[in-house]
Amino acid sequence: MPLTDLDDGPKPFTLLGQPLVLWKNAEGEPVALEDRCCHRTAKLSKGFVEEGNIVCGYHGWTFNDAGACVRIPQAADRPIPKSCQVKSFRCQGKYGYVWVALDDPLQPIPDFPEDADPAYRRIFQFYEKWKSSPLRFMENSFDAAHFSYVHRANFGIYEQPKPQVFEIKESEWGFEAHTIVPIRNPENGFRVTGSSEPFTERHLYNQWHMPSVRRFGCIYAQTGRHHIIYNCATPIDDGTMVLVQWLYRNDSEADCSTEELIAWDQAIVDEDRDILEATDYDACVDTSRRVEQHMESDKPGLLMRKMLLGLLHAHGEEEVYRR
Repeated sequence: MPLTDLDDGPKPFTLLGQPLVLWKNAEGEPVALEDRCCHRTAKLSKGFVEEGNIVCGYHGWTFNDAGACVRIPQAADRPIPKSCQVKSFRCQGKYGYVWVALDDPLQPIPDFPEDADPAYRRIFQFYEKWKSSPLRFMENSFDAAHFSYVHRANFGIYEQPKPQVFEIKESEWGFEAHTIVPIRNPENGFRVTGSSEPFTERHLYNQWHMPSVRRFGCIYAQTGRHHIIYNCATPIDDGTMVLVQWLYRNDSEADCSTEELIAWDQAIVDEDRDILEATDYDACVDTSRRVEQHMESDKPGLLMRKMLLGLLHAHGEEEVYRR
């Protein structure tokens, strides 16, 4: 969630089926607690922030950023029992967004070097709820075979449906994929690519940081313009995710405005969303059947957890995840 979304008070969010309330403490740092007051179960996201603490909107019970109750208005003269506690979660602000881990993370938040480089400007683009899954989104992100069809009205070259081959370099928790992709360069893309030629090339240095962070590292060959996108596909439940997208450019607002860049990428994102929401959210796992009954669980996020378990198993971290 963008940090600025918390400027006017607490907000609800669901991560892997876990209801959360996000807010800012007295130092302006983001906090994540279970969105459930331990008193009468009201959602804390219906409350408000006072002096850096969150106040339940039902009876005014007040909690600090560790989830401990620090005030009970109706019993101000009595000690607060230690059991008056709301579960807290690991939470950090970085790159202008709130990052939350439901358990101790196995890896730190990925390093995005462009953010500290003065040669780049950062542009916030999209924060959207999709009816798809993060793994489905990640698969599509590295699928160059869909360009000529899904994006044929945009940059895709319909006459060249066979994709270029990716050179894959694996890392401990993902990979980097390098390829060169020729694209159509329509007039509304001239200032984006920096070229007025009808065709241009993208040198792509894409990365996958497991489980659901992706770098689209695009350099337009003719002009040296960098168009570097970072995505976080955040799992709400098995079939729902939030797409977060922001952009780094090594040019100026005069070269290509923020409005132009958002409009260019919005059209592409809309095309991807339209086709992904028309597929089964678990299509990258098993296309042989519809969702089986055992997956229709009352525990949202079950399939995503199974996917993560498979990834962790390959890295010897399965037992850590189970705990």
